Amino acid sequence: MADTVRLIDYYYIQVPDRPGEGIEALRHLQQAGVNLLAFHAFPAGRRAQLDFIPSAPAALKTAARQAKWKLVGPKKAFLITGEDRPGALVDHYQRLADAKINVTAADAVSSGRQYAAVLWVGARDVRKAAKVLGAA
Repeated sequence: MADTVRLIDYYYIQVPDRPGEGIEALRHLQQAGVNLLAFHAFPAGRRAQLDFIPSAPAALKTAARQAKWKLVGPKKAFLITGEDRPGALVDHYQRLADAKINVTAADAVSSGRQYAAVLWVGARDVRKAAKVLGAA
């Protein structure tokens, strides 16, 4: 089975970097019926950035308005999925390296059978990376 590469939209908010802030945001999205393909959170100074990759961006935007969040985006990233195997991402990274495109961040996880990865590249490289990766 071939890997699937999708150019996706992601959005983010910043919240205070303290216990409970992330779960409060996730609970709000759950109650609003927002399905996330991926979620990523990390410290950003004295705050935390919560990245959301929704299956339906309109639902996320509606929930963000209801919560009065300052939602930033859409920004672009790549969602890669496929059958898990040793070095599953190597060919994708090699194509980007050969095209002189830097991966600025990445998250990947495997269920043992399938894997999924989110790759971020610089905004100026998104179009070129989409072509190189064969993104749908």
